[in-house]
Amino acid sequence: MNRSQAVRTALTTLLAGGLLSLSACGLGDGGTADGKDARRTGTVSGGITFRTLQLKPKFTGYVQGVIDSFEQRYPDVTVKWEDVPGDGYNEKLVADARAGALPDVVNLSTDSFQLLGDRGMLADVSLLDAEVAQEYVPGAWEQFGLPGRGDGVYAYPWYVTPEILTFNTDLFEKAGLDPAQPPTSVEQFFDQAERIAARSGGRYAAFMADPKSRLPGDWQKMGVPILNERRDRFTFDTDKAVEWVDRMKDLYAKGAMPKESLLKSDDINQLYGAGKLVFGPGSPGFVKDIRQNAPQVYERTRVAGAVTGRLGHIGIYAQALGIRKDTEHPDAAAEFAKWVTNGPNQVEFSRKATIYPSNARGLADPYFSDRGDGKDAETVARAVGAEQLRSAGLDANTPVQWTSQVGDAVVREMQKAILGEQDPRTAVRRAQEEANALLSAAARP
Repeated sequence: MNRSQAVRTALTTLLAGGLLSLSACGLGDGGTADGKDARRTGTVSGGITFRTLQLKPKFTGYVQGVIDSFEQRYPDVTVKWEDVPGDGYNEKLVADARAGALPDVVNLSTDSFQLLGDRGMLADVSLLDAEVAQEYVPGAWEQFGLPGRGDGVYAYPWYVTPEILTFNTDLFEKAGLDPAQPPTSVEQFFDQAERIAARSGGRYAAFMADPKSRLPGDWQKMGVPILNERRDRFTFDTDKAVEWVDRMKDLYAKGAMPKESLLKSDDINQLYGAGKLVFGPGSPGFVKDIRQNAPQVYERTRVAGAVTGRLGHIGIYAQALGIRKDTEHPDAAAEFAKWVTNGPNQVEFSRKATIYPSNARGLADPYFSDRGDGKDAETVARAVGAEQLRSAGLDANTPVQWTSQVGDAVVREMQKAILGEQDPRTAVRRAQEEANALLSAAARP
């Protein structure tokens, strides 16, 4: 979900050399990639370590309560909780993996899931729990499969955030657009942005230029094939991708985007809150931020379903819980991960933070369907996001092969084209060549 920048912002990014220096078969001495998958023993016991990412101190009470209730249910299990900062999280995982010191249950973002899962460090939870898939929203469960690994799933989905569409109704109407008919496709979004640019007189823009927040999601929604069937080569060098660059270049020249937003990350919340931007970030959490920091603009904010592709697909930003492949206590680790991600525990967490359960039972809670009187943007955003999670396909999720390095390489070429420094077709071709070079380097022993 394209995951908008606000939605899919990774809590950390991989060091440029960190990922590429790893062997395709493992992480070096102490790694577990060559070991056998964990299997149930029938006994839920033992001491396990649980690592989370930057949840203390705000959520200390919640997490500790979940741990305490689990230990009461399974008195032969003890859970050691460690919470680590976001900075350097993936680098710490690399170091721990090399030392054979990964936690039994580990909080994973998309990047860290790729880092460990793609290199055989995580247990196949579909083998640990053959029937557990039905407990989760299908799109969230399926997100944690791995290319070339069959039907295996290598993490329990935890909390998720879907895309939505947020926009300033006053500015929308000033452009002669109907707030009851927001864009539903990338092409419509661009058409409306062009109209906004023509009517704004430079007083405000439609959306942020930053290609990193839009790719590969926009391309996927437009039907651009990102990877080949074997998922070992990028294939986005197509007429549709070139069309996207052409539109971005034209819109940028016409003032549909803030000029400075192409080459640096401006504060989109600040620009939207100042009434300088029509479309806000596609994140339910953003709506809450605007309510607190720009109440006048909040009153003019409307929420709709995310811009999707011709198949109605969106993406999501997801956190997961992985099980160390060679854990000594697979029953305890698996039961604990399921406990943390069960319906009641995820609903309680969602009431404390602007997130959604990946658990189907949790998402069915009335809290996520209540629209109130339909006028409060934050309440509507929660309901719209939940509706999309229940039904949407997730083909716009960023594939694991689209690493931070690949994204940066593609963005550099797109920036040149949007600025008119090279033609769009050359930009797409060069972007694919660089992306494939990085993919090959990552797979090289």
